[in-house]
Amino acid sequence: MEKKSIEAIVVRLKNLEPVQYILGETEFYGLPFEVSPAVLIPRPETEELVRFILSANELKASSEQINILDVGTGSGCIAIALARNFPAAQVYALDISENALQIGKQNALRNGVAIHFFRADVLSMDWDTDLALPDFDLIVSNPPYVENSEKVLMSRNVLEYEPHDALFAPDSDPVVFYRRIAGFAIRKMTVGGLLFFEINPAHSGLIGQILRQKRFRDIEVLKDLSEKKRFIKAKR
Repeated sequence: MEKKSIEAIVVRLKNLEPVQYILGETEFYGLPFEVSPAVLIPRPETEELVRFILSANELKASSEQINILDVGTGSGCIAIALARNFPAAQVYALDISENALQIGKQNALRNGVAIHFFRADVLSMDWDTDLALPDFDLIVSNPPYVENSEKVLMSRNVLEYEPHDALFAPDSDPVVFYRRIAGFAIRKMTVGGLLFFEINPAHSGLIGQILRQKRFRDIEVLKDLSEKKRFIKAKR
């Protein structure tokens, strides 16, 4: 590597730019992924979410074709990891960002899986009429859930480089994404289908209440390795 290139990397590191963006890649669930500031860097917590999904009794023995939807796919890490583990599945992945979708498509090619990527705005679209989608056996989402008040607790490398649209929920309604996705899921899931969310631990009770109001059943709050209430599982 040329001296100038090394010096440029050192400057970027001193400016706290994430090393994953500098390298342009990272690893998630044992798979290689391209990343850029257009997408969040996949977190270990999200790997835990994938593990919970793969260990679900309703899914882990399934060798049949199932339909999976990843809402807010970003780099495609969740959708691609699931596609690798459910080779007979039809996997769909949506995001509002065209740049993110391009990265997701590259990552699908890189990992040898077929994903149906499409652009959609969760908050403004009419899910029932705007999209010609099948009924799903599994819907998963890691939507924006950080509150602006939590910025003071976050490191500069996250605040200054990662996409805020993928991080922060609206102050006026920090669980709006969960409400919208749950409203769609209850209409577009097979009976017995599973819904998985990664969540802000501060809102586990409120999100559980939303799911009960939407008439989901067997609602379960799951903890991450730090013993934080990080995920919710529910059944249609």
